[in-house]
Amino acid sequence: MSIVSSTGIGSGIDINSLVTQLVSADGQPALNAIQRQEDSVNTRLSGIGSLKSALSDFQTAVNKLKDGNLFKTHKAASADESILKVAAGAGSVAGSYALEVTQLAKAQKSISAEFASSAATVGTGSLTIATTAGVSFNVTVGSGNNTLTGIRDAINNASGNTSVTASIVNVDNSTGTGTISKLVLTAKNSGLANAFTVTGSDDDGNNTDTTGLSQVFSSNLSAQATAADAIIKVDGQTATRSTNSITDVVQGLTLDLKSAQVGTKVNVDVSLDNEAINKTLTSFVTAYNKLHTTAKDLGKYGGGSSGSSSGNGALIGDATLRYVNSQIRQDSTNPVSSSTGNYNSLAMIGVKIDKDGVMSLDSTQLNTALSASLQSVSDVFSSSDGVATRLYSKLDNLLQSGGPLDSQQTSLKKQLSTLGDRRADVQIRLDNLQKTLQKQFTAMDVTVGKFKSTGSFLSNWINNL
Repeated sequence: MSIVSSTGIGSGIDINSLVTQLVSADGQPALNAIQRQEDSVNTRLSGIGSLKSALSDFQTAVNKLKDGNLFKTHKAASADESILKVAAGAGSVAGSYALEVTQLAKAQKSISAEFASSAATVGTGSLTIATTAGVSFNVTVGSGNNTLTGIRDAINNASGNTSVTASIVNVDNSTGTGTISKLVLTAKNSGLANAFTVTGSDDDGNNTDTTGLSQVFSSNLSAQATAADAIIKVDGQTATRSTNSITDVVQGLTLDLKSAQVGTKVNVDVSLDNEAINKTLTSFVTAYNKLHTTAKDLGKYGGGSSGSSSGNGALIGDATLRYVNSQIRQDSTNPVSSSTGNYNSLAMIGVKIDKDGVMSLDSTQLNTALSASLQSVSDVFSSSDGVATRLYSKLDNLLQSGGPLDSQQTSLKKQLSTLGDRRADVQIRLDNLQKTLQKQFTAMDVTVGKFKSTGSFLSNWINNL
């Protein structure tokens, strides 16, 4: 609100200050009441946001336990990683294997004879590059791309080329007195099935000589590397594959071959990854305790004199908060009816909640349970009535759009909007009151000024009689 008049000339009264105080006295109680209500609503909104965040973090931890895959997680170890490395994936099972790498897979690499430079003219015609597996593509070489560079680019850009990469190397000539260029053709994939040959039609009419386009036919290329398959033995049984990264010999294992050592057996051990299970359950316990602490702080009673709410939680007395506390603890501690083994609760596998509501994990008890009955431990979490199954369902209902927390947030935001409208209404009323008072006091000041002027005139007139 703006006050445009200044100190009254006629009355001597500070009209600005007086009007401001009168307007403030009239409107401040209403504005203060609105502010208190807004503060209360914002506090609850913030509290619900904190609760949703903790519930969401807990749901993320629960989700990792819900489908049971965690309890199928294995780890694999190679006794000699200089020969082969191994990684366990989905579908792997515990066991031990003796592996021998007798041959590594290799990709074919062929190189041409010497050319004066990469811009040297080779010849025109057509090339056909075909693999042992029967995959082939054609390259047309005309006057516009018949240089070494042009042929390289034509091969690399050819439609259907999934098998060969062409490049150029610039190296010393055979006498060491200058630099020459050579075309290098490399199979994109290793293995005998990906070995390739280069044939074609040379426009010079001779497909077998060492001139023209024939210079890059297989008959005139030198082998830098010969294609080969990887050969391994698993417990004495031979397996041949085209790549050194093998995923389909031992179920669930990826074998990364590093070197061939004929006669050397490398032990590979696959076991349940207790460390990963413990880590995931520790995250579950941490998220539960974070939720417990958050809910406790939001609902605490801080006391205070004369009904003061100082120190109270943002959601003290909230029914949804009480429901969350009750249901999460019940779902975490109640027995699991769908368990198929000797374990049917979190407490039995080492996950316990004390009298203060704090959860803890006994790793020794958990590992004992995992060794005794892995499926039963998995059932405690992921079966139809498992802890993670029912917790996730409860959390999903709480956090979903239109759920109890979302509905509260929507309602509180509407309250803030209403309070904002009320504040605007009060402000309009105060602005109008200010204008009225300003007008009235200004009129009074003018009248007082006139009275003073008349008095001065009469006083002077009497003095002059």
